[in-house]
Amino acid sequence: MRPLDVCVAGLLAASLVAQEARITLVGPPAAHAVPGALAAPALAALPHGAVRPRGWLRVQQELLARGMAGRLPEVSSFVRKDGNAWLDREGKGTRHWEEVPYWVRGLVLLAVQLDDAALRAEAEVWIGAFLAGQRDDGWLGPEANRAANDLWPNMVMLQAAMAWHEATADPRVVPALARFLRWVAARPDAQLLPGSWQKVRGADLLLVVHWLHPRLGGPAEERRWLLELGARIHARTAPWSQGVADWHGVNLAQGFRGPAQFWRQSGDPAHLAATHRVYDEAMARFGQVPGGMFGADENARPGYGDPRQAAETCTMAEFLYSFRLLTELSGDLRWAGRAEDVAFNSLPAAFTPDGRGLHYLTAPNMVCLDVENHAPGLQNGGCMLAYAADERYRCCQHNAFLGWPSYVQGMWARTVDGLAALQHGPSQVETTAPGGQRVGVVAATAYPFTDRLRYTMACETPVEMALLVRVPEWCEGVVRAAVEPVSGPAQVHELAVGSAPGDSRGRFLRVARTWRWGDTLDVTLPRRVRLRTWPANHESVSVEYGPLTFSLAIRESWRRAGGSDAWPLQEVLPDTPWNYALVVDPKDPAAALEVRAGPALQETAQPWTGSAVPLRISARGRRVPEWQLRYGLAGTLQPSPVRTKAPAEEIELIPMGAARLRIAAFPRAGDAEHGHAWTLPPEPPEASHVHDDPEALRDGVLPKDSDDHSIPRFTWWPRKGSVEWVQYRFATPRRLTATDVYWFDDGRRGGGCRVPAAWRILWLDGDTWRPVEAQDAYGVGADALHTVRFAPVTTRGLRLEVRLQDGFSGGALEWAVR
Repeated sequence: MRPLDVCVAGLLAASLVAQEARITLVGPPAAHAVPGALAAPALAALPHGAVRPRGWLRVQQELLARGMAGRLPEVSSFVRKDGNAWLDREGKGTRHWEEVPYWVRGLVLLAVQLDDAALRAEAEVWIGAFLAGQRDDGWLGPEANRAANDLWPNMVMLQAAMAWHEATADPRVVPALARFLRWVAARPDAQLLPGSWQKVRGADLLLVVHWLHPRLGGPAEERRWLLELGARIHARTAPWSQGVADWHGVNLAQGFRGPAQFWRQSGDPAHLAATHRVYDEAMARFGQVPGGMFGADENARPGYGDPRQAAETCTMAEFLYSFRLLTELSGDLRWAGRAEDVAFNSLPAAFTPDGRGLHYLTAPNMVCLDVENHAPGLQNGGCMLAYAADERYRCCQHNAFLGWPSYVQGMWARTVDGLAALQHGPSQVETTAPGGQRVGVVAATAYPFTDRLRYTMACETPVEMALLVRVPEWCEGVVRAAVEPVSGPAQVHELAVGSAPGDSRGRFLRVARTWRWGDTLDVTLPRRVRLRTWPANHESVSVEYGPLTFSLAIRESWRRAGGSDAWPLQEVLPDTPWNYALVVDPKDPAAALEVRAGPALQETAQPWTGSAVPLRISARGRRVPEWQLRYGLAGTLQPSPVRTKAPAEEIELIPMGAARLRIAAFPRAGDAEHGHAWTLPPEPPEASHVHDDPEALRDGVLPKDSDDHSIPRFTWWPRKGSVEWVQYRFATPRRLTATDVYWFDDGRRGGGCRVPAAWRILWLDGDTWRPVEAQDAYGVGADALHTVRFAPVTTRGLRLEVRLQDGFSGGALEWAVR
């Protein structure tokens, strides 16, 4: 077949007669599962290598190939070859866990999609060694994982092998995976996914089972053992069908799809519904923010749903991988829209523009990317926000390269009568049409920076098929479709989105005709500026235009904080104010928002920077001086509209994917007389040691018991058996007479915290801490609020001092003073 880039109309016979296209809006196909069999996906996934990026999307992958992904052995000891257990034929050596499989999986996808010979050769080394090292009993991979009874790292490497097989037809892969799964099937239930990551991420092993089933061949009865293994894997995986089984961000982004995957063999619609339910719960509690992610700066924590809470780069990558799988298996186009949200609004800012660094965490409101500790505002201490290539962001350093290739692979799928464009952007696809002919399509577009999609056909012989183009959920008004055959008149249709039959799973624009080489389809998707309100986050607002959400343009000051010339550690600090509330007319919220063109999009340039992004929006804002940094992060939002005396100013907004420093969830501005006063929060409690959040002590939320993990808590973890303290300081002296404490104790779930052995209250007398004259006993029981009255004191500080039990840490869920 001729190259897809060469659509030569002159090669067509002049006698060809143009055919009238049938253009309609339709719902997506539905998959039909039958219990006891493995249902085909609603949309057939194309083999790896069939879809390739073009334009700005290819630039993202090339930057990673020339940067961290292609040169990772320079900065990661985990993927160096000497003594590596993944390369040893007997599985002996070091570095046996997830890092190599993470990297190799992304490396295979990048190599195939870019058709990069060097990356392909590197991937072949690792895949070849993995397959060649299969033991006589079927085990694949490092022996250390077998000894630990841990299948998790192997699950990822198996996925890399699956992608390799699809791209190369390597004959070793299918029999090797079959032998390995026979080994897994021989494990008794007690030894199958017993705990840890493998238990919450068991869906990744189920994915391997379902991939192998149709490829193994032979009668269905001879492959029944695979479905029996699939049922056991589902039963042994954490119970995602019952709700959120784990609030770790990456675990959730992988595990939530498990019930929907199992639906393919169970046929139970409750399993499909369970995946939607878990996603909806996570987003309702922690994802009421722009950017398509949920706040889990390691774990999603009760009380931490503000847009300053961040998501791991790993979580973004795994979300995109999951969304692709879910779109294909269910036909539900909402997952494709969610993939666009993450890919355009969150993922670009996780990397440096040159692809030589990333950071662990990205948030919708993030105004300072430095090397400092931001705990407990962020869950983990240490450097989490500066851009680096080294091992400080160990998991993301290896897994981040799954993100863009997952988006690209999910752009196209096959239907029973043609091809479906699912996730939009510049791309090309080459596959087999329903009639057996080879067919290619080039998607030439600057989407998401434009509303126009142009598809050009490449086929040696005429092809009768349907081309389906997903109509995004944000589309309103009239979709314009223009078919321009190389021979014959153009055909233009305008279809009102609202007039088409409704389908909660989304809509396709369907264009069915006999296609010939060089025929084109032009689609224009109606878009307008919209203001989205987030009621769960104090009625804050975000500005949206098509699939893009916009951030305040903050001038960025990049500075080197370490590293090497090739792999610098970089901080990004604000050079302009960031604490703006958006001026909004309640009667016409978008009236003051004007879209402006930025620099022209260059085919080979990186568009995801503040200076190069081709779209901007002019708006008006008022400064909120009281909105300040807290723990080095943007302060949490307060109720809108905000009262402020600051004058209205012209401000510029840019797509949040291009903003490394960003405010994408704005408070709404009032004026000097109208709105809520923004209050400066009190100084945080001080403590001898901080784990979790000392602010939890005075949030006014009483627990249901001492093991209540649904609300924030403060602990001194991991200190044990020591004397510790936490204290309040007051701006002015306060007269106090009593205190209330509710202890944290997770002993019933086997945790390491217990109620204290003893405690007391001290008050600050000048510069000296003195014990109060207590009138009640200092209670240490669990599941109770302990009140201690004392002789009145007037003081600028009160201290809670504890002696922890030997061998245990401790903490409190609430500490009130009065």
